[in-house]
Amino acid sequence: MRFITVRAKTLLAALAFFFLLTAGAFAAGATGAEEVYWSGNRELPIYSVERDDNRIAISFDCAWGVEHTDAILSALSAAKVRATFFTVQFWAEKYPEYLAKIDKAGHEIGTHSATHSYMSRLSETEIANELRTSGEAISEVTGKPVELFRPPYGDYDDLLIRTSNSLGFYPIQWDVDSLDWKDLNAADIASRVVERVRSGSIILCHNNGLHTAEALPVIIDTLRAKGFTFVPIGELIYRENYTIDHTGRQIPNGAASDT
Repeated sequence: MRFITVRAKTLLAALAFFFLLTAGAFAAGATGAEEVYWSGNRELPIYSVERDDNRIAISFDCAWGVEHTDAILSALSAAKVRATFFTVQFWAEKYPEYLAKIDKAGHEIGTHSATHSYMSRLSETEIANELRTSGEAISEVTGKPVELFRPPYGDYDDLLIRTSNSLGFYPIQWDVDSLDWKDLNAADIASRVVERVRSGSIILCHNNGLHTAEALPVIIDTLRAKGFTFVPIGELIYRENYTIDHTGRQIPNGAASDT
């Protein structure tokens, strides 16, 4: 009986580990590159970029409100940093003056979808409509084409990635999450970012984060002191002759990944 009990406990422990691993895998679509290890042959967006020049990008998702957007734009302007803003269509249509202000300040604008839906649940036609209409809404204000797309909630599947690529949108995730949407204080936001950045990193922030603007000068000054240079995502990624490894890191053909 003791032998059977030990075997049962061992089996239960193994099953518990398996379910823990599986649960982590299913959560990977909405997390950073460190959680993409399980992807196998899955289609992946760009989480980061293999570079040896210490270029990095900071990005802001725009979906709810504008209360803290002016402060963020002021902080970026003072530091002479150009960033990438991903805007949802209903946000762009509600705040066209902010869309124009972001564009006029020299920042890059990508789409964050039309309706901020879980797009892995949509059909190919629905995905295409989300991308086209949201891109058109942005272009109507800026007069510029939209090339970058960030899936809401970090949620994606093979169909979404293939469809966005086929329509000329580069799907973009992130490998450094500021968690500013959790209303962390500025010191905690800055610490999270600074400790995780490497050459080719893409930093995720939000235009309406409570303490994001306050954290930006610390993030920018600290990373610049470490030799990093900020560019928009469109100037960070490769447009052709690249592969994406199992972590979502974009690698130019012929180069070896450091992951």
